[in-house]
Amino acid sequence: MSGRDPDRRRALLDAADRAIAAEGPGVSMAAIAAAAGITKPVLYRHFGDRHGLYQALADRHAGTVVAQLKPRFAEAGTDLRGRATAAIDLYFDLVSANLNLYRFLFHRAGAEDSRVRSQMTSLVRSLGEELGAVLAAERVVPDPVRAQVLGHAFVGMVQSTCDWWLDHPEVPRDRVVQSLVDAVTAAVTPP
Repeated sequence: MSGRDPDRRRALLDAADRAIAAEGPGVSMAAIAAAAGITKPVLYRHFGDRHGLYQALADRHAGTVVAQLKPRFAEAGTDLRGRATAAIDLYFDLVSANLNLYRFLFHRAGAEDSRVRSQMTSLVRSLGEELGAVLAAERVVPDPVRAQVLGHAFVGMVQSTCDWWLDHPEVPRDRVVQSLVDAVTAAVTPP
């Protein structure tokens, strides 16, 4: 809510992050409040309701993901295969390091709250648009429409495959990443 102390709000979001990391995506609002050393009503006073907290967490973390991935797309002097490997590897790193948060935002909160689902969809869409713009600007894919289609396809493919891999930890991560990189480079390589 506006008018609230931004440092206090940040501290409450930090506590929510810790509670989600410790208890998983099914964490309760009571557990989040306890991690912050407050009661649920105080937590709700700061965020309006559960959905306000979900939205604040989505805003916080979506911006971080975009800020870290965009430079990998546009890294000058690196071939497509190298950039694809760097970006996909970074995405897998971010998800692996924050698995409970990822599942909380993309699965639990997204299922419960249409605003969070919209935020996460917007994140995926903006990454697809960014990648499509890079592919077109560098003439990797000269047709701007095809570049956008492929940018969105690549981002969706990586997200979906990462979800699959999380359920199949027996598959080596490097194998999954390199398979994705192969698919990306094959899609833009002229026949």
